[in-house]
Amino acid sequence: MDWTTIIGMAAAACTVLSFVPQLMKALKTRHTKDLSLLTYVIMTFGILLWLGYGIITEDMPIIIANGLILLLSASILVLKIKHG
Repeated sequence: MDWTTIIGMAAAACTVLSFVPQLMKALKTRHTKDLSLLTYVIMTFGILLWLGYGIITEDMPIIIANGLILLLSASILVLKIKHG
């Protein structure tokens, strides 16, 4: 594994993990009033586009990271719509 892949995977891990605390808090409290719906709509769409880009370019760190982030961001978005 070369350094660019290692850096990409480390960046992916940090980005994925950054969504976990927000999702855990939203699941625990069911409180999403303070979250911006527009932000999560745009973010989720952007992540979907990044995932598409990763698939087209066959870039595994981008595919893995954005696949996982899409699940987390979409989950937060669903909670926001449901409980916001």
